[in-house]
Amino acid sequence: MTSGDVKVLDRRALNRSLLARQLLLERSSMPAARVIAHLVGMQAQAPNPPYIGLWTRVAGFRTEDLASLVRNREAVRLALMRGTIHLVTADDCVALRPVLRDALRQGLKRSFGKELDGLDIEEVAARGRELVEREPLALGGLGALLAERWPDRDPLALANVVRGLVPLVQVPPRGLWGESGQAVHTSAEAWLGRPLARATAPDRMIERYLAAFGPASVKDIQVWSGMTRLADAVKRLGPRLAVFRDENGRELFDLPDAPRPDPRVPVPVRFLPEFDNILLAHADRTRVLAEERRGLVFTRNGLIRATFLVDGFVAGLWRVERTRGAAALVLEPFAALSAQDRAALAEEGGRLLAFAAAGADSAEVRFV
Repeated sequence: MTSGDVKVLDRRALNRSLLARQLLLERSSMPAARVIAHLVGMQAQAPNPPYIGLWTRVAGFRTEDLASLVRNREAVRLALMRGTIHLVTADDCVALRPVLRDALRQGLKRSFGKELDGLDIEEVAARGRELVEREPLALGGLGALLAERWPDRDPLALANVVRGLVPLVQVPPRGLWGESGQAVHTSAEAWLGRPLARATAPDRMIERYLAAFGPASVKDIQVWSGMTRLADAVKRLGPRLAVFRDENGRELFDLPDAPRPDPRVPVPVRFLPEFDNILLAHADRTRVLAEERRGLVFTRNGLIRATFLVDGFVAGLWRVERTRGAAALVLEPFAALSAQDRAALAEEGGRLLAFAAAGADSAEVRFV
C-alpha cells in the first residue's frame, strides 16, 4: 500500500518489523553481550527482568551468561534512556551516557528543581563522585553524606544530583540473578577503568535505535531516549534513511536494509519480562499493545507488568507464584484464547518455568 510515492505500513507490518528486530520471531544464536548491544540496552529497574528478556530472545541462554558479564564488568546497570536504569554493555555505557547528558540534566531539573534552586550542582556532583569512588554507596547513604556539607538541602535531591550528573553504575552483587540487597554505586569511570566518550551527537544512537525498534517517527525516538529536538539529527541522517508512513499518516524513518517481514508471517508465543523495552520504545505502542489494554499493563505506581504475546501482540499477563517447593506460572489472558494458543503458551510456559524456577520440586502452568 502506498500514499503517493511513500509506502504505508499498517499495524501488522510494524508489528512484524519490531518483532524481527527484537529477536522475537525466532531466537538468536548471538552471545548475550551482542544481543544487549543490538537492543541498545535493556530496561532494568529490577535485577531479574533482563535475564528473562534474554531467555526469550537467545537460544540456550543461561543465567550465568549474563551474570558473568556483570561480574566481569562487561555489562553494567545505570541511568540512561528516560533517566531509567538500563543494563548495557560497558562500551555502550561509555558511548551513550555523554549523548544523554543534557536530557538527564533536564530530568533532574524537572524532578528536583525547587529543592536545587540556588545550589551549585556541579560542586555537589564533584563531591558525590569523590564519595562513591572512595567507597560504593547506596543513594540513601550518599544523600546523608552530602547533607553533612549541605544540611539545608534534601538528601534525596542531593543524591539525585550525583545520579544525574555522574554516571553511577550499580556494582555486584546487584544485577546478579536471584541476588537481593540494596543497590550500591560507584562511577562508571572508576568501575570500568576508562573515561566516557567525548562525542555527544545523537546520530549513531538514532541509527541503532532504528535497527532495534524501527520503523519509527521522530516522536518515537524521543520517547524512547528521553531526549527532545531530534528532528534536526534525523534530517541529517535523511540521505541514509528510508521513509514510510503509518496508517495515520505519520512519517516513519528506517534503515534501508533493516528487516521488514511479510505482515502475515506466523509468530510464536513469547513471554516478556517486566519493563521490557518493546512496550516502552514508541510514542504509539499500538504496534504491539492495544491502547484499551495499556492500563492493564502499566500500573499507576510506574510498574510495567510481565506480559505474553500471541500472534505478536500483548494478549495477557503472567507471574510466577511459589509455595514451598512448588512453582506455578499463572497466565491471565485478556480475552478467550484458542485451544491451539493455550497449548502453545502451556508448552512455552513450561520452558519458562524450567528456567525461572529451576530447582522447584514441582511446576505447573495455570490459566486464570
